[in-house]
Amino acid sequence: MLTITDASRIVIDQSTERAGDIAMADGRVVAKGAALGADAATAAGGPTTAPLREVLDASGCVVTPGLVNAHHHLMQTAFRTLPGTRGVPMARWLPTMAAAYAESGFDGELASLAASAAVAEGLLSGVTTVADHHLAWPAGSDGVAIARATAEAARALGGRLAFVRGAARDDPQEAAASAEAIVQALLPGIHGGISDDGMLQLAVGPAGVHSDPRETFELLAEVAALHGLRRRTQANEQVDVVIALEKYGRRPIELLEEWGWLASDVTLAHLCDVSPAEVARLAAAGVSATHAPGCDLPMGWGIAPVVALRAAGIAVGLGTSGGGSNDAGHLLADARLAMQVAPLVGAPLSARQAIAMATAGSAEGLGRAELGHLRVGAAADACVWDVSGVADAGVADPVAGLLWASPGRRPKHVIVAGRVVVRDYRLVSGDEKQITADLRSRVGR
Repeated sequence: MLTITDASRIVIDQSTERAGDIAMADGRVVAKGAALGADAATAAGGPTTAPLREVLDASGCVVTPGLVNAHHHLMQTAFRTLPGTRGVPMARWLPTMAAAYAESGFDGELASLAASAAVAEGLLSGVTTVADHHLAWPAGSDGVAIARATAEAARALGGRLAFVRGAARDDPQEAAASAEAIVQALLPGIHGGISDDGMLQLAVGPAGVHSDPRETFELLAEVAALHGLRRRTQANEQVDVVIALEKYGRRPIELLEEWGWLASDVTLAHLCDVSPAEVARLAAAGVSATHAPGCDLPMGWGIAPVVALRAAGIAVGLGTSGGGSNDAGHLLADARLAMQVAPLVGAPLSARQAIAMATAGSAEGLGRAELGHLRVGAAADACVWDVSGVADAGVADPVAGLLWASPGRRPKHVIVAGRVVVRDYRLVSGDEKQITADLRSRVGR
């Protein structure tokens, strides 16, 4: 059992906060309260005299659920700040990134190195679950090896991974066959796409209607239906709308509906350019959304109308997107950005709403009801944020201060499935410097 004690504030969910302790056992939250003591052991199924195995002192700290990064491209961590990728149109950005991928000889080894760096960066900034929308599948590459290497890198560091077998101009038949092979290799015999311990999830997702034809969407949907996988794609960035109009004479949302991709198992990332009528259509279909301001703003795609999406009843999560567009995997910083830019597209977003997007909102888009909150029975994923330092001096509301103060904030401790994976700001199961050196050695940067 692990008990976090004496927290100044524990954010249970968007509507519930309290001070005190929270106890975890067998990978789940088992009790919470001002002073748990023997009650925690009883809740865990043990005798009232059972000793606590581990205690984390959280005095002067705020405890939140673990952050859930709903949209990332982990492999792009190996390709950050490349010349010719900043302040350029998508028509130049894509071939520049593609050339870098080709030059690197992207394979399972590089997938492992990039994923290790990205997952480590995420854990060190409070991300306990990350969805990796993997879109780079070089001709002749071993898709299973890439997926397995990514999954093993995340597991070695203690992070949860949702691996999305994406497609970007891939042959539709090959993409579907690869998705099927990945399921059979990584989660054989499991319907629903989630490992028994909840540490690995599989999903499918074309890059978008701007990139992939109807056949790709339909064939990947067949794989998803066969295995009970979630579906994810990108929609309604400005470039997506322009290309869809040029190519099909229709907007992306209309195409997705016609192609069977407006449904409750689908999450759409970006949604920067959506009309009120399209928002209503998404809400009626039960689609969830992912906001990625740290990507959308520098790429010039606009700002998703997050408040309007939420008001329509759409679950909205938060993602960083990849290193090719957002050179950081710091989800809390992007939650801060989301909060800051929201008034530019209609209405303010509170700090608690932004945190809820980065936790429960993202988890809902993954179909993971056990993630993103700290109610009894939830997955034991949590972050302990020290708010006693000068960065929080004068802060009246320590939860709001997590976002408004100190944009580069890191958690002191991070717990995943009841196991401490970051302790005193350092990885428990990895060497940050070695991970960085290994990736630099491979890519020459």
